[in-house]
Amino acid sequence: MNENSAAASPAGRIVLLTASHRVAPGLLSWPAWQALRTADRVLCADPDHPQLPYLAEAGVTVEPAAPLAEELVGACADGAVVVVLATGEGDRALTDGLARLAGSGRTAMLELELLPGSYDLPGARLLDLVEVMDRIRRACPWSSRQTHRGLAKYAVEEAYELVEAIEDGDREELCEELGDVLLQVVFHARIAEEDPEEPFSVDEVAGTIVEKLIHRHPHVFGDARAETPEEVKEHWLRTKAAEKQRASVTDGVPVGQPGLALAAKLASRVRTAGLDVPLPTGPGLGYDLLALAARADAQGIDPEAALRAAGRAYRDAIRAAEGLPAGREPGRNDADAEHHEDDAR
Repeated sequence: MNENSAAASPAGRIVLLTASHRVAPGLLSWPAWQALRTADRVLCADPDHPQLPYLAEAGVTVEPAAPLAEELVGACADGAVVVVLATGEGDRALTDGLARLAGSGRTAMLELELLPGSYDLPGARLLDLVEVMDRIRRACPWSSRQTHRGLAKYAVEEAYELVEAIEDGDREELCEELGDVLLQVVFHARIAEEDPEEPFSVDEVAGTIVEKLIHRHPHVFGDARAETPEEVKEHWLRTKAAEKQRASVTDGVPVGQPGLALAAKLASRVRTAGLDVPLPTGPGLGYDLLALAARADAQGIDPEAALRAAGRAYRDAIRAAEGLPAGREPGRNDADAEHHEDDAR
């Protein structure tokens, strides 16, 4: 080592510490806590950063500061280690400034470390949706006046659009339509919080379905065994029957659903229960359609999906007669959509 290098100041270090706002404050990784406890200075531009109370409790002093890139590099020139606790917006001005300094070649850059203090868990963006929905419900003149009954038609529309995206095989559209259906769930749950007599929240909605799924999957969460889809279906139907304690196999079948779907569902319930109930006969097309829907169900075909597929073919024939190109071709899942699980859900 020569004299010049021996006399040179040791290199400092800049640590940009990020933390997900979707994870409870204070739950930081061990490397993050080590960096915070051993740093010469800890800076944060946001005086309301959710981590600050927990850092203070741990004995970490945080300076309220929003340094420019040049100032931060200067603060580390004598070998100091400075941790910058990033704000929720990510401190874009600072990171862009550091990038410009590094690219200019005029400044001797220090070691720069990007240290994630916490990571989003799967499903973390659902928290954002709940927060956004809460704000919209409070601040939007239209959304703040909506009721369960008023929104009901949108749930039906979004469900149909989701089915269309599935049958079209459009992955981008499928992602968007799933989001629209999810919005309906979160919207209704937010409205339910305001009920003066029987309020519930999205957490109770989620908790209810979690409990139901665990209870109806004893082969996954318990000691039961099921190695085939048929055995899984048997578990599901048995636990579902015990939960509902229905007097009739028709209980729980919504009569407001499309006619073909209603007919197929009733036929499925009869077949699953092992009942011998002849189809009613009478004049008119309705009884013929009932018989067709029951036949489709017996063959494992969803009559609604089959009719939609035929309708698409008819639509394309009409467009061809008009000299127009055909609509979007059904995706590879379109044929699969004709088949359905026999009342498994």
